[in-house]
Order: sequence, then structure tokens, then C-alpha cells
Amino acid sequence: MVMPRIDLTNKPIAIAGASSGIGAATARACARAGMPVALGARRTDRLQALAAEIQASGGRAIAIECDVTDPDACRRLIDKTERAFGPLFAAFANAGYGYEGSVLTDDEDQALRDIFETNVWGSLHIVRPAIERLRAHNSGGHVLMCSSCLSKLGVPYYGPYCATKAAQDHLGRALRAELASEKIAVSTVHPIGTKTEFFDTAATRSSSGKLAFPTPDAVRQPPEKVARAIVRRLRHPRGGEVWTSLGARTMFAMANAMPGMTDRVLRTAVRKGLKKAER
Repeated sequence: MVMPRIDLTNKPIAIAGASSGIGAATARACARAGMPVALGARRTDRLQALAAEIQASGGRAIAIECDVTDPDACRRLIDKTERAFGPLFAAFANAGYGYEGSVLTDDEDQALRDIFETNVWGSLHIVRPAIERLRAHNSGGHVLMCSSCLSKLGVPYYGPYCATKAAQDHLGRALRAELASEKIAVSTVHPIGTKTEFFDTAATRSSSGKLAFPTPDAVRQPPEKVARAIVRRLRHPRGGEVWTSLGARTMFAMANAMPGMTDRVLRTAVRKGLKKAER
């Protein structure tokens, strides 16, 4: 049976990590679709500029300071969304980052804890209060987490990042089944390398200050492509995973179906990457 298309007009969404990249692009796309948007992030100057931009284009938006490692701040984001715009319809846990480094390095312990605190616990801090509200309204709704194509594969020197993205993927799948009878949709978003601040931030957080294994510029997608896919999923909430590259989805499926071959490819990539980094 074909599900009817959801009219997103006047359906509020709260977006964490909305100050740049995929979060900011999604906010603009949701506002164009008629959704009131609550923008959450730590960089309030950027949030306020984005809110003003959306308002100037005829949309509705508010800026709310939110550090996703603080569960109380995340709950306030959801609370203020409803106070400003009415019953919540959707929440997007988008805040997160990556870095390059091995899990075997002792001085990476705090970095490893920090990335789980932001990417995994930060997502749960958004999703939990959002689902509480959606359950209270008893009218369905949608929660999304920004995972990654790398949720499907442990990539050398990105093990911590891949592990957090896999955790989001698994948590999202479990919640999708748990909440299906309540008509609350749960989606995980799996972008490939995107033209955002991600790689600059990853380089800054990496111990060497640079990346030996960056995604080539030529294959990076604009964040607007991810945002459009998210809006399509909000309108048609069937299915669980949001992908923006059929080629990448196929490649990662094949990589998991043929682990031996995949391990050989990854070993070769490590050798080449380390040689390039030494130059």
C-alpha cells in the first residue's frame, strides 16, 4: 500500500548541530518545506544568522544554544521548540565530528571518550526527550540521527569515528522496530564525504594536525543533497536508512558480503596512505 505524502507545513522540527554543514542545509530545506525550525548548536552567532536568513525568506526559525553532551540543554531544545511552535513533529540529531587516529594510542583515550560522548550520547540526549514528546502527543512523528556510510565498515585510522556511526546505525534500527507500533518513524542518515567543515575539524582534532586518509574533493557531495534526501524522507517516512549515493550503498554492502577481499583492500589503502603521508 502506498502511504500518503505528508504535508510538512507547520510541522515543527528541532535540529541539533544546525550551525553549519548538513544541519544548516537541512534547516533551510525544512523551512522551505513549510516547517518551523528550532536551530540548536553551541555557536549561537551562526544560529542567529541562520535564523534571520530563514525568517527573511518567509520561514519561521529560532536559535537555541545547545551542547549535545549536556542532556539538560538537549531537553531545553525540545521544550523551547514546542513552546515556540507547538507540538513537535520531528527531531534531527546531527551534531557530531570525526578525527583520524588509532585506538591503540594511549594519549587518544580522552579523544575516544569525547567522540562517543558527542556522537553517540549526544544523539541519545536529543532522541530521548523528542520521543517522550511524540509519545505524549500520540500522533506519530519522526526522529533522525546523522550516521554515515562508514557505519557499515571499520576504516583504518577512523575506527573511533566508524564505531560511533555504527552505534547510531544500530540504535536507530532497534528503535525503528520498537516504535513501529506507535507510528513514530526512526531514520538514520548515511551520507558519503560531504563538502562541510568536517574534514577541517577532523584534521584539527587529529594528533598530526593533518589527514593521511581524506575523502577526495572530487567525490564529496554538497550538504544540500543530503538535506533534500532528509526532507523527502520526512514526507515519505517508509524505510529506515537515508542514503544519497546508490553506488556507495552498493559498495559497502559488497564490502560486508566479502570481508576477506575487503580486508585486503584496506591493508593496501593503509600502506599507500602512510607512504603518502611521509612525503
